[in-house]
Amino acid sequence: MGEKNMLLHFILFLFIFPLIMAMEIFPGATTNNTAKPGCPTECGNVTVPFPFGIGTDCSLSHSFYLTCNTSYEPPKLFLQDGNLQVYNISDTELRILTRISYRCYNQSGVAFEHIGWSNLAGLYTFSAKNKFTVVGCDDYSLIRGTNGGDFSSGCFGLCSKARDVPHGECSGIGCCQTSIPKGLSYYNITLGALQNHSNVLSFNECGYGFLVEEGSFEFGGVNDLSTDYWGFAERIRSTMPVVLDWVIRPNGTCANEVDECKGNSSCYDVEGGGYRCKCNEGYDGNPYLHPGCQDIDECDNGDNPCYGVCINTVGSYNCTCHPGSDGDANVLNGCKEVAKDSKNASTTVVIVIIVIISGMLAIISGIAGIFFGIRRRKLIRLKEKFFEQNGGVLLKQKIKSQGTHEAMTLFSTEQLRKATDNYAQENIVGKGAYGVVYKGVLSDKRVVAIKKSKLVDATQAEQFINEVMILTQVIHRNVVKLLGCCLEEEVPILVYEFISNNTLFHHIHHRLGGMNWLSWENRLRVATEAASALGYLHSEITMPIIHRDVKSTNILLDENYTAKISDFGASRLVPVDHDQVTTLIQGTLGYLDPEYFNSSQLTEKSDVYSFGVVLAELITGKKPIGSDRTNEEKILATYFVNSVRANRLFEIVEPRLLREATFEQLQAMGNIVKRCLSLVSCDRPTMKEVAVELDALRKFTTHPWAQQQTCSETRSLVLEVEQPDLYDVPLINDTNEWEPYSGITEMALKENNPR
Repeated sequence: MGEKNMLLHFILFLFIFPLIMAMEIFPGATTNNTAKPGCPTECGNVTVPFPFGIGTDCSLSHSFYLTCNTSYEPPKLFLQDGNLQVYNISDTELRILTRISYRCYNQSGVAFEHIGWSNLAGLYTFSAKNKFTVVGCDDYSLIRGTNGGDFSSGCFGLCSKARDVPHGECSGIGCCQTSIPKGLSYYNITLGALQNHSNVLSFNECGYGFLVEEGSFEFGGVNDLSTDYWGFAERIRSTMPVVLDWVIRPNGTCANEVDECKGNSSCYDVEGGGYRCKCNEGYDGNPYLHPGCQDIDECDNGDNPCYGVCINTVGSYNCTCHPGSDGDANVLNGCKEVAKDSKNASTTVVIVIIVIISGMLAIISGIAGIFFGIRRRKLIRLKEKFFEQNGGVLLKQKIKSQGTHEAMTLFSTEQLRKATDNYAQENIVGKGAYGVVYKGVLSDKRVVAIKKSKLVDATQAEQFINEVMILTQVIHRNVVKLLGCCLEEEVPILVYEFISNNTLFHHIHHRLGGMNWLSWENRLRVATEAASALGYLHSEITMPIIHRDVKSTNILLDENYTAKISDFGASRLVPVDHDQVTTLIQGTLGYLDPEYFNSSQLTEKSDVYSFGVVLAELITGKKPIGSDRTNEEKILATYFVNSVRANRLFEIVEPRLLREATFEQLQAMGNIVKRCLSLVSCDRPTMKEVAVELDALRKFTTHPWAQQQTCSETRSLVLEVEQPDLYDVPLINDTNEWEPYSGITEMALKENNPR
C-alpha cells in the first residue's frame, strides 16, 4: 500500500507541477494598484482609485480631478475645485453631499428660504437610485432637470395634526418620495405651501425638498417636522448622500476607446452613453492602470466552496477529493473514502493515471471553455431567479388555466436582444422618465415596440402579472396591443405592436411633422377614435382600466393616421364593485385632474378631464403649459375656460379651423371641452358620451347645441333640440375654484435661478 500511495503522490505532482509553472509565468494576485505611481491613494477616510486622482496629474482627465482639503480634521475630498464633498468612490458610482431646498414660515408668512440646485456640467449624472424627497405638512415641491430632454416631477406632503404623522413611513403624510430618471446632469428644486403653514405652525415651521440615496433616509415623523432647519439639514448632510453615476468619456463607446482597459479586463458600454472597464472573471485589481487586473488566488483567500484539495489556476481554480476518496469536492461531505479492495487496487491506479493525464490535457486546452461555461451557468441561474422574482411561474399558471397561449407570448432575453441588435442606440424610438422604448424586428419579421423600464418593485410581482393578463385581453383597434413580455431580466420588459407614425403631440406642435393632414375632419376622427378607446377601457372590459396619464404624447398614429392609445405604465385596474380608488398622485402637469390632485381619489372622470385638455390642445394648437406665454395663457385649460367665458372661443382656435369647420361645429366642440374640464368630476360626461358626441360632430355639419351637463342632469349633444348659445351658460361660476391648481402649475414654470 505504501508503494501505491507513493505512486499516487507522484501522479499528483505530475498534475500540479505544470500548474505551478503556469502560476510562475502568470503571477497570482498581488497588491492591487489603486492610484498612479507617486500619487496619494486616500483623503481622510476615502480611498481614491484611478481614473480618479487627487490633483490633475494623478487623474485620467480633468473630469476625474479631485481636491483633498487638509484644513479639515480629518481631511475632506471635493469634486475638482468645487464645494461638492465626496463621501465614497466605487467602480461605477460616487456619493456626494446633497443640496437641500427649504422654506420656513412664521406668523407673518415666509421667514426665510433657499432654492437648492446642482449642475454637474456633463461630468457625471445623478443615479436613479436617488429619491426626490419632500418633508412638511403644508408643502409641495417640484424638481426640474435635464437628461438629454426636459424632466419635471413633483411631490407633496400634507397633514393637519401632529398625532396623525407616522414615524418611519414616507407615504405622503408629512413626507413624500418619488423616483427620478437615470441620466440627470442638472436639477433645481422649488418649494411652495398651500397655506403658509398657518394651520400647522405649532409643530412644523419649515418645508424641505432634496435628493437622497434610496433607503438612506428614514422619516423621523413629528421629530423631523418640529426640528429647526439647522438641526434637520445637518442630519441629512452628515449621513445621507446623493449617488452619482460616472463613465469614461460620456460620448464615447467601447468601439472607439483608446486602450483604457488594461490586461485581463474588458470594456462595456453604459446605457445612456460612455463606457467603463471591469476585471474579467477570476481577476481583481484596477483595470485602468498597467499592468491591469491580476489573478485571484481563490484557494488562498477562501473565496471558493472547495472541501477537498484546492489548486489555483489562472483565472479560476480546481477542486478535487483527497487521495483515497472520490466524489464531488465542491459539496460538503461530497467526497467518500474508496473501499480498500486489493483485487481492484491495480485497476484503480491505472484508472486514476488515465483520468489525471486526461484531466491535465483537458485543463490545458479547456480553461477558456470552463470560464465561459461558468459564466453561462451563472447567467442561466440569474435568468431563472429573475423569472421567478417577476412572477413568471404565476403567469404560466394563469396562461394555462385561461387558455390564452395565442394572446400572450413569453419572450426570452436572447429573442429581444437579437430583435433590437442588443438594444442598440439607433433603435431607440422613445424615452420617458421611467423607461426606454426600442424598435425591434422579431424572427418572424414582425416589427414590435419593446419597452424596457428603469425601475422595478419586486413586491408588486403578483399585481404586475394580473395587469399583464388583463391588458392582453384588451382588443380594440384604437388601443396599442400588448403582444407579450420577457421576465428573464431584472426589470420585466413589455412587447407591444409597433406604431410607426409618431405621436399626436408631434403632429400638433411640430408643424413640419404633420400639420398638412390635420384638417378639421381628421382632428375630429382622431379625437373620436381616442375617446372610443378610452370609453372601451372604462366600461367594456371585465376589469375597467383608468389610464391615469392621458395626453397627446400617449396617443400614437399608425401609417394610416389611425389613433392608438398607448403607455399603460401608470394605469390602475378598478374592481367592479368600486367606482374610485385611492392612489398616490401620478400624472403629467397640465393634464392632471385638479379634483384628483386635491383628494387622491382616482375615478374614470380623471381621464375625462385629461382628455378635455387633449381636445383643447387639438383645436387650439397650443401646448398644455407654455412657459413662453403670458400668465393668462400659460395654463391651456384655464385659458380655454376663460376664453369661453369672455366670448373669445373663435380667437383661440387654429385659424385653419375657422375656414374648415362650421360655426355650429366649433361651438359644439367648445361645449364638449368645457364639460370635460369641469372642476367637479360628476359634472363631466363619461368617455362613452364624449365618443358619441364627437362621432355625431363627424356625421353632421351642423348640430343642435347641448346644454352644460350637471350631476343631476344628463343632456346629450345629439339629443338637444334647442338652438345653442355657447356663452349663455358659464363654465365656472366661482373664478376662485381654479386658483389651487393653477398655483401649483405656475410654480412649475417659474425661472428657478440659483441663489
